[in-house]
Amino acid sequence: MRQYEIDSKDIQVYPMGLTRTAKGIHAAVTAAAKECSLILFAPDEGEIVIPFPEDLRHGQVWEMTINGTGFSDCTYAFEADGKRFCDPCGTRFLGLEQWGDLGHAGRLLTSPVAKHTFDWEGDKPLHIPYEDCIVYRAHVRGLTMDSSSGARNKGTFRGVAEKIPYFKELGITTLELLPVAEFDEVIAPELKDGAPYRKAEPTGKLNYWGYTSAHYYAPKAAYAGKNRCPVTEFKRLVKTLHQAGIEVVTEFFFTGKETPDQILDIVRFWVREYHVDGVHVVGDVPSWILAKDPYLADTKLWCTYWDNADRSLGARKNLGEYNDGFLVDMRRALKGDEDQMSGLVFRSRRNPAGCGVINYLAGTNGFTLADMVSYEQKHNEANGEDNRDGTDYNYTWNCGEEGKSVKKKLLAMRKQQLRNAFLMLFLSQGTPLILAGDEFGNSQSGNNNAYCQDNEISWVNWKKDKGSKEQLEFVKHLIAFRKKHPVFHMPEEPRIMDYRSCGKPDVSYHGVNAWKPEYESFRRQIGILYWGDYGMRPDGTPDDTFFVVYNMHWEPHEFALPNLSKTKKWALCFDTSDAAAGGCYPEGSEKEISDQKRVLVPSRTILVFVGKDDPAAIEEEKKAAVRKGRRKGAEKGRKENGENAEKP
Repeated sequence: MRQYEIDSKDIQVYPMGLTRTAKGIHAAVTAAAKECSLILFAPDEGEIVIPFPEDLRHGQVWEMTINGTGFSDCTYAFEADGKRFCDPCGTRFLGLEQWGDLGHAGRLLTSPVAKHTFDWEGDKPLHIPYEDCIVYRAHVRGLTMDSSSGARNKGTFRGVAEKIPYFKELGITTLELLPVAEFDEVIAPELKDGAPYRKAEPTGKLNYWGYTSAHYYAPKAAYAGKNRCPVTEFKRLVKTLHQAGIEVVTEFFFTGKETPDQILDIVRFWVREYHVDGVHVVGDVPSWILAKDPYLADTKLWCTYWDNADRSLGARKNLGEYNDGFLVDMRRALKGDEDQMSGLVFRSRRNPAGCGVINYLAGTNGFTLADMVSYEQKHNEANGEDNRDGTDYNYTWNCGEEGKSVKKKLLAMRKQQLRNAFLMLFLSQGTPLILAGDEFGNSQSGNNNAYCQDNEISWVNWKKDKGSKEQLEFVKHLIAFRKKHPVFHMPEEPRIMDYRSCGKPDVSYHGVNAWKPEYESFRRQIGILYWGDYGMRPDGTPDDTFFVVYNMHWEPHEFALPNLSKTKKWALCFDTSDAAAGGCYPEGSEKEISDQKRVLVPSRTILVFVGKDDPAAIEEEKKAAVRKGRRKGAEKGRKENGENAEKP
């Protein structure tokens, strides 16, 4: 028999849930009930019911300290007025290890009493500045479930860790994970047969994404793998990613039933307990309570929108705006809609002083990038809702044929449009985000709402044909290019003025004629000049100067090239129309431009020019300097000779 006693003299303040103490355990739970009890499930004794003393209740919070030993092998739950329920603040739940188990429905979830231990070995969040971040958004299960992933631990936290070498090779700095808190993936509709709602029998559908209410303090057991502790597994993943120099941002969906204080406590808990670098909150969220919390001042906080009063004003910018604004404007510009050049200019420059901006062209909700250039209509029939679900506003162009195609010219245009899309993303000042698999053309076959598709539709397919490999190499090159050139990821938004007296503005805009931008509704082309002196490299030297020309029109346009200094000339480092070169020319192999005054830009093409040293011009400058020096020397000699002649 286990021996225990309730300590009525313990006046210490404890968190909600179950806490191990020096002498036993402390339990605290909220219940609008007349009676409440802690239920311990002991392997050798069965159930042990311990009622909460009425005199230790505070409002609707029941709590008590229990002194005793022998609790470590027990699990627990609560009971209020005869109804049993799991711990709302439980950090682990047993019996949920199997993904999609229909037997979960109606089962009482219990949590272990045993305390989790983990050696972080000095691990801390990485605090990578927004301007240096490259974000990769992934679903823990979907990232490695497909057999093509090559992962040994498919669909788990360990499976994610197996992809770290790939993440490093690609060049990402920050991994965003869709909800990883314990949620019920088995969908059961709520029925109202009286006052309260109740859940009906499972439908057979699965909530693959995890956008539902959750046990917010517990990592998902099904993501841990068989016979593994999800708490330990997730902590190990975070520590391993940190050791590789990669941040972790977790997404949370809140239903609106949570109080602001609960949400704040949940976010703080994951930052403190799991060392996450950031949190992306979606749903019904009082974002102001997170923005104003000093404990989270160094934590990346992502939300759809931050009020001006909430924005970061401290030493480290931590708030991040995460919405579809960039996606909508840039997709419309990409497909050649009218009146989009002002939007392209705004989105490419936007980087507010008090808030980071997360830029993406494809998200979980909507088409993948490959589907963005292959479909104009959603194809969600497999969801079982007669294709009524999912957004009808995708801002996409299929390049002439819906879905898969074998037409070479059409496929070439799709590849070119994808190169254009990635350049739009990575040459913009905000923080770029890639949806997992987009870098090599992963497709969902036109499904833009794969919330219930736990199969090949939503799993990342890692098989790569020649075209996929070429696209992946292009993206790798582009990420490295962005990282190397600070003019494309400056700490502050460009001012469009020459505030350092460099002779040119930091960023300027140009039409088909230099220094004359054109924003009429029928324009589908614009040039952006990035002056290198405003982008300082880590060693203190200025960056190169770049001229980026966007021609989203279905007709070619001739552009005037802005003048460089006398010792520089333009060379081409990206040309999305050059399929043979893969759309880019590596550093040191830039394409020479014979005409330094004007260039004909092909239709639906982005060109990126870089100002390179002109050896011939530099040599001529040196010769001119020598000639000038000789003239000065000769004149000085004549003057001296004249002065000597006048002396008696």
